[in-house]
Amino acid sequence: MQKLSLNQSLSQKLSPQQIQFIKLLQVPTAELDARVEEELELNPALEEGREEQEASQESDEFEDSYEDNSDELNVEDYLAEDDYAGYKMQGDGNYNDDEDREMPIAMQASLNEQLEAQLGFLGLDDRQEKIGKQLLGSIESDGYIRRELDAIVNDLAFSQNIETDIEELEELLSEIQKFDPPGIGARNLKECLLIQLERKREENEHDEEILEALNLAYNIVDLCFDEFTKKHYDKIEKKLNLEDEEVFKEAISAITRLNPKPGGISGGLVKTQYLIPDFILSNKNGEMDLTLNSRNAPELRVSSSYSEMFSAYDKSDKKDKKLKETVSFVKQKLDAAKWFIDAIKQRQNTLLRTMEAIVKYQYEFFEEGDEAKLRPMILKDIANEIQMDISTVSRVANSKSVQTDFGIFPLKYFFSEGISTASGEDVSSREVKTRLQELIDNENKKKPLSDDKLEKALKAQGYNIARRTVAKYREQLNIPVARLRKEL
Repeated sequence: MQKLSLNQSLSQKLSPQQIQFIKLLQVPTAELDARVEEELELNPALEEGREEQEASQESDEFEDSYEDNSDELNVEDYLAEDDYAGYKMQGDGNYNDDEDREMPIAMQASLNEQLEAQLGFLGLDDRQEKIGKQLLGSIESDGYIRRELDAIVNDLAFSQNIETDIEELEELLSEIQKFDPPGIGARNLKECLLIQLERKREENEHDEEILEALNLAYNIVDLCFDEFTKKHYDKIEKKLNLEDEEVFKEAISAITRLNPKPGGISGGLVKTQYLIPDFILSNKNGEMDLTLNSRNAPELRVSSSYSEMFSAYDKSDKKDKKLKETVSFVKQKLDAAKWFIDAIKQRQNTLLRTMEAIVKYQYEFFEEGDEAKLRPMILKDIANEIQMDISTVSRVANSKSVQTDFGIFPLKYFFSEGISTASGEDVSSREVKTRLQELIDNENKKKPLSDDKLEKALKAQGYNIARRTVAKYREQLNIPVARLRKEL
């Protein structure tokens, strides 16, 4: 209840413009075109393209919402459209031609290939990777795993001589179910819908109205799945003691918009997708050259025809009630267009500031691509550097990637906790996990090391680490406890 109140109070402090910015911030570059296209369809006051002359003066503050009882409507703010005519943010790359905007390479990839690429970011050892690939290989073309886990345990034992158990498979499967497309790796429709709804709840945690409907949608699927499949909505309302008909309709609508076949079309081939990193970083003789992918800079402007409507109104009889109502509608659309353009600008600025701070923090890694050079870095470090909220940095880190001289990396790859060594230095938890993995790989499998012994072994190597932290890292590496690692 306390967490809910916190979310509600936070949501109440956010303006519609801030919520719009937050939503745009978490949209990956690959999906930004579709989001812009959606806004263009919804708002006729927003257009593609830019004016011949660039903006020359500062943007005016948006005026308060128009009220029907006002005698005058200030149209001056809407006549000088140069402020929002068109724009390019600094750092979005020197891309002027359309062919440059098509920089990403299209590739026809199988569903399994895309999932294996994501599996590579989990940092698994050889054994775990084989188990992970066995699970991926069990995913059918529609995205579901229908083979029982105990059967997959047997498959691994007979075909690859790997001993595992359902518990270990469950842990790894839960990680796979976080992959894209949302809902992948579910064992049935109910689980598929719940996975997608949980993802949507995380994406909309600061929008109280949307979150309320999504929470209800999750409860409907979780607690009333049979009733939902039979469309017994009256039974659902009674079972969940629902009173708000509008929220109930929104929840049902949210469920029906989910994808029941996350794997896409049959045969395992998915539609052509573009490998689109959000940033491009290259090392030019020791100088890090960072640019935003040019697709992050759509050319948008406020419609000149809507400005002309205000010009006509300015010269007309301002007492005309119907005309005033029309102008009120037009003003709302103009406000929305300006807010959207401003949110896009904020998105570009925030992305660049965040990535610049990450590059500064992890400079040694970007020089050589050596994982051992990664410094301990948490969200708070970057938030403090750019003076933004941790949740803002989290949204960038969780949904963006960067193309480097050493490959494409998700930004969350660069974040890890720090552990103090015996000499007082701070090393990345990633380094500690590597040492932990090595200890377990080289242990006597007839007498596997307990967490206590692993703790002592790591301390002998100079890492000040508690037993509970050893257990946490072992679990994050999907390594079972000592008794389950024991071999006869």
